[in-house]
Amino acid sequence: MTHSCLVTPTAAPRRQRNATPGPIRVAISSCLLGQSVRYDGGHTRNAYITETLGSVFEFVPFCPEVAIGMGVPRPPIQLVRVGTSLLARGVENPNVDVTDKLLAYADTVAPTLQTVSGYILKSRSPSCGLQQVKTFTPRGKASTPGVGIYAGRLQALCPAMPFEEEGRLMEPAVCENFLERVVVYSRWQTLCKRRLTVVALAGFHARHALVARAHDEKLWRTLEHLIAMAKRHGLPDLSRRYIELLMQGLKKPTSRVRHARVLQSIAGYFKDHLDAGERRALQAIIAEYRCGVLPRLAVIALLRHHLQRHPDSYLESQYYLDSALVEAP
Repeated sequence: MTHSCLVTPTAAPRRQRNATPGPIRVAISSCLLGQSVRYDGGHTRNAYITETLGSVFEFVPFCPEVAIGMGVPRPPIQLVRVGTSLLARGVENPNVDVTDKLLAYADTVAPTLQTVSGYILKSRSPSCGLQQVKTFTPRGKASTPGVGIYAGRLQALCPAMPFEEEGRLMEPAVCENFLERVVVYSRWQTLCKRRLTVVALAGFHARHALVARAHDEKLWRTLEHLIAMAKRHGLPDLSRRYIELLMQGLKKPTSRVRHARVLQSIAGYFKDHLDAGERRALQAIIAEYRCGVLPRLAVIALLRHHLQRHPDSYLESQYYLDSALVEAP
């Protein structure tokens, strides 16, 4: 069964709609926060995550191996390929198999993830790793890398949820992408908690136009088609497909070239309002961004300056120009 983590469209109480939003909640592997839950009794606290991303997010810790009763410390487990199956077995005692317990725990956790907007997992872990986790044959030989049992199940149950490993978050482009996906997914959750209607869905879609186009123009056209069909199809099923496609598209790496195209399209809205010198200055700063000389925040700041002087309702609605989380901290 999929979609366990998608928020069910319901009407929220009025006090919730008017409440001041708190920090975005993100699930995380407990060991990354410094909790001593690893098999050897230690932890893998990550200072960038706890101190920098911790200033943006409210973390909700999970440790599947402790949760299923394996204890601390505990004999280590590894991934073993048996035919087409991937199993979590003991390294020292291969008769120990916790695969079903990890899967069952993921099934229990998935519905609770409706209250978080992303998940940071421990890399290379046989339970939590998202990619390139070491696997072995029953004879102990290295096999094709795989995905942790718990992490793989959660990804299948929560296809729209932003997932990422802590190691990859050390790369600025990956971290920026994760931040963007978490923020967009958080907005989606808020929309669904309030009341998801065809009009609300179309508004959400319109406000994320430039964000999505910076990642995948073809995907954006597909989403446009979905919105056009919204009145003729059941909204719950269509909205699930919409957010899954959007989040998959946002996961696709973007580039300075793609962003520069979007920035150029925004600059086009001001062509009749700026004098020749202002137009040259705007084109120059976009070119410097494209070449890697300036951060995108610099271009956004100048565009917002022009937008204040020359208001445009479409641009004012675009989340792309919200500089709060344009780039990784």
